[in-house]
Amino acid sequence: MERGPTYEEECMKASVEKWDGSFGDGLVPTAGTLTAGQRYTSACICPGGSLTTAAMALSDADVQKQIKHMMAFIEQEANEKAEEIDAKAEEEFNIEKGRLVQTQRLKIMEYYEKKEKQIEQQKKIQMSNLMNQARLKVLKARDDMISEMLNEARQRLANIAKDPARYSTLIDGLILQGFYQLLEPKVTIRCRKQDIPLVQASIQKNIPIYKAAVKNNLEVRIDQDNFLSPDVSGGIEIYNGDGKIKVSNTLESRLDLMAQQMMPEIRVALFGANPNRKFMD
Repeated sequence: MERGPTYEEECMKASVEKWDGSFGDGLVPTAGTLTAGQRYTSACICPGGSLTTAAMALSDADVQKQIKHMMAFIEQEANEKAEEIDAKAEEEFNIEKGRLVQTQRLKIMEYYEKKEKQIEQQKKIQMSNLMNQARLKVLKARDDMISEMLNEARQRLANIAKDPARYSTLIDGLILQGFYQLLEPKVTIRCRKQDIPLVQASIQKNIPIYKAAVKNNLEVRIDQDNFLSPDVSGGIEIYNGDGKIKVSNTLESRLDLMAQQMMPEIRVALFGANPNRKFMD
C-alpha cells in the first residue's frame, strides 16, 4: 500500500510554492541557492519522495553565506556611515574652532587697539601737561623779570625827588592834572611833609591856569595833619571836598599806571613780538 505525504511535507510544499525567491527584506539568493531550492522543491513534491539530509545541509550553508554577505554589507555601510559622520564632525569641529579662534583674535585685537588708543591719549595728555608746565614756567620767569625791572625802577624814583628843578616841574604837572580830573570847587592835597613848600608854590602857580581853562573858582587846602607815607618817593594825592574821591598822583602810582599801559611794549622790548597776539591794547 502506497504512503501519502505527511502533514509536515504538505506544509513544506506549500511554503516552497509560495516562496518568491528572496530571504526576506529584499535579499535575493544566488544562482546556487536557486538550484538548491529547485532540488528541494522537487524532493518535496515527488510522490514517495522525502527531504534528504544533504539538501537541508546545502540550503543552510547558502543561507549562512547570504547572512554573512548581508552582515559584511551592513558592516561596510556602518563603517562608511561612521567615517562620513567622523568626517562631518571633523569638518564642523574645524569650522567651529576657526570661528572661535577668529572671534577671540578679533577680541584680542580690539582689546589691544583700545589699550593702544588709551596709551596714545595718555601720552597726549602728558605731553600737553608738560607743555603747559613749561609755558607756565616761561610766563613766570617773564613776570619775575618784569617785576624785578619795575622794582628797580621804583628804587630809582627817589632820585627824581633829589633833582629840585626836575621834581618841581613834575609836581606842577601832577597837581594840575589832579585839578582837571576832579573838577571840584574845593580840593585837599596830601603830600610828603618835606614837600609842603614846593606844593604851596605849585598851587599858587596852577590855580590861575585852572580858572582860565574851566572858568570856575577853586579852593585848595593842604592836609597838614596827614602826610604821605615815608616809603613814598614823591608826588601827591588830591581829594574832593568831602574826601570820598581821590586822585593818586604819587610817583609809585604813576609808575604802576605807566607800566600797565605800556606792558605790551615792555614785553615786546624784552621778549620780542608774540605771533599769536593780534592787538597790542
